[in-house]
Amino acid sequence: MRILIAEDDMASRKFLARFLSKYGECDITVDGMEAIEAFMVSFDIDKQYDLICLDIMMPKLDGMKVLKTIREIEKQKGIPENKQVKVIMTSAINELEIVNHSFETGSEAYATKPINTEKFEEVMKKLDLIK
Repeated sequence: MRILIAEDDMASRKFLARFLSKYGECDITVDGMEAIEAFMVSFDIDKQYDLICLDIMMPKLDGMKVLKTIREIEKQKGIPENKQVKVIMTSAINELEIVNHSFETGSEAYATKPINTEKFEEVMKKLDLIK
């Protein structure tokens, strides 16, 4: 599995990378623009991501705008919904309005920080990313 972690906080980045590396190859970006660049490069090298962990509050471009851009790129490339990258939004913010907006924008799940690894693994199972 190929995983992109888009997270500006170093501790959260390291935690997610250490936790998710047992499931696949992890690439890390520190802001929204880097996340979009990495996503686009994955098409150029024909190694698309299976999972993107996307922090909501990031510099340059916030996670919601990144998610919207990712879904627009997939639409332009003609990728059917069932083949789109799975996106799990991560945030310290646990407000219903923001959570709902992330789902409306196209995320499959929402994880609040600090990340509960058991719940995160359950979500990954439900998304058919792990067994």
